[in-house]
Amino acid sequence: MKFEQYHISPEIKKSLAELGFKRPTDIQFKAIPSILKGDDVMAIAQTGTGKTAAFAIPTLHMLQLKHPKKTKGEVRCVVMVPTRELSIQIAEVFTNIGKYTKLNILGLHGGVDEAPQLKKLAQGVDVLIATPGRMFDLISRGFIDLSQTEMLILDEADHMLDLGFIRDIRDVLKHMARRHQTLFFSATIDKDIKDLAYSVVNNPIRIQISPQDPVSKNVQHAVAYVGMDDKRFFLERLVKEFPDNKILVFVRTKVRAERVFAAMQRVGIKALTMHGGKEQDNRLQVMEEFKNGDTRLLITTDVNARGIDIPNVDYVVNYDLPDVPENYVHRVGRTGRGVRKGQAVSFCSDEEKPVLEAIQQYLGKEITVMKINKSDYRETISFSEDIPNDNWQLLLDEHNKQLEQAKRKKKKK
Repeated sequence: MKFEQYHISPEIKKSLAELGFKRPTDIQFKAIPSILKGDDVMAIAQTGTGKTAAFAIPTLHMLQLKHPKKTKGEVRCVVMVPTRELSIQIAEVFTNIGKYTKLNILGLHGGVDEAPQLKKLAQGVDVLIATPGRMFDLISRGFIDLSQTEMLILDEADHMLDLGFIRDIRDVLKHMARRHQTLFFSATIDKDIKDLAYSVVNNPIRIQISPQDPVSKNVQHAVAYVGMDDKRFFLERLVKEFPDNKILVFVRTKVRAERVFAAMQRVGIKALTMHGGKEQDNRLQVMEEFKNGDTRLLITTDVNARGIDIPNVDYVVNYDLPDVPENYVHRVGRTGRGVRKGQAVSFCSDEEKPVLEAIQQYLGKEITVMKINKSDYRETISFSEDIPNDNWQLLLDEHNKQLEQAKRKKKKK
């Protein structure tokens, strides 16, 4: 079935055609009809399956059907998300799909000037995509009215639960009318997620698009056993051997991100960093520069591991293995999206081997090991323009080796 055959408005069909949306993905095919019928929906689907469009398309259509005059601060649909980046991204999807409708769409989050947001809220908003912090601040100050809200959508619900937003979700419900439609979207399902879902939805239609392999089949995985202090040399070599590829590098902390960035600078590699320590304006600028391909190496923490859609990422590099095995899936899900192929390479030091084992248990399979013999390992370090202090020992060893070979040749003569 094609989108042009769906019972959705001509304006939405027009924008979908321009965006290249021809046929629905599995999650879209299963979720859209139930949402259009007004059912509460609990949908579980892995990253990169088209979840945002699965709720954006029917939501926009339903809001467009009845477009009442809104009062100041009134919101008709709330989409709650865990991060600022996700708020921006989902607002962009709603805006693109709803470009030919007359619906007002607002991405609301902290870290930026609130004046433009307040100006738009004053006109009334059809779809508000918000992080909890900024939204509750404006509710408490009387700028947002949820009493007439018709729909509540929770996206990346598992991550919201991890971040402790359960109370915020329940507080939103207190401000809303009792009769409303709730859509609950999550990448994973466990007891806590089920408890949360069934506490906010009413007799939901459950949809699960969850293949045995939690990672897209478009992603090829490999792990290289590399010393903690040598990882920068292997990253340098990868970047220089594939200069036209877009590479997303994950590290554990913002301090690590800046250190890896500095190491790349020393060897003449242009890179960007993104983490929780950056101002929001800077993070938006970095994302735009990386998405456009102006800079092809982005070093980030797990702030970019979930939900964010970065087009055409060729390599995901786990410079540091994630402490939580599930985050491995979210990280590598940034590549191999749609029909594109992707590569995921992990650097594993001796101290990280227990973490690697936990990740493999979570995946239910082993990750292919890249075999690096001693000469290749030494060659990679020697290849670096950032020669470390201990590299002099490697050079001395090589020099001594050459002297020994020369002595043997003399003896043979």
